[in-house]
Amino acid sequence: MNGTLQIRDHLLNELETGVRTGASLIRLIRSEDWSYRPQENMRSLAELVHHFIQITASDLAIMQEKGEAEVGLVENSLSGTQDIEKLEATLWSNFESYKAYITGLSEDDFLNRSTKAFYMEHGHLQVQWQIETVTHVFHHRSQLYNYLKQQGHELNFFMLYA
Repeated sequence: MNGTLQIRDHLLNELETGVRTGASLIRLIRSEDWSYRPQENMRSLAELVHHFIQITASDLAIMQEKGEAEVGLVENSLSGTQDIEKLEATLWSNFESYKAYITGLSEDDFLNRSTKAFYMEHGHLQVQWQIETVTHVFHHRSQLYNYLKQQGHELNFFMLYA
């Protein structure tokens, strides 16, 4: 395997770590936690979880140049859902779809194919989108960790890499 595909796979492994450890955090949510909102101008825990779960699906839609309405449907499709098993199944299904797309790209497309999000003036290469998705997942996993910590859950740093 060449270096480009090794880097792609390392990024996918990191993304999977974020998804796996995010799923373990989601499994800790109690029914009374869902409405928690640290400040009025921030997402509730339920909104954050839904956003986190949909990152790979919405980022994939953006990478594939779907329009604002279609991306919005993806992002809002879990609204009202608090069933942990359904949420976790959706998280993994979204990740697998994203992974299939990334691994299905030729090396040339991965490095050189540019696509433009509906909200941007210029496009990004697929490799750039992959890096964006990894950072996006880890950003919101960190928020999820902090929300749960603020709700009194016993958490430790090591669970983010288990």
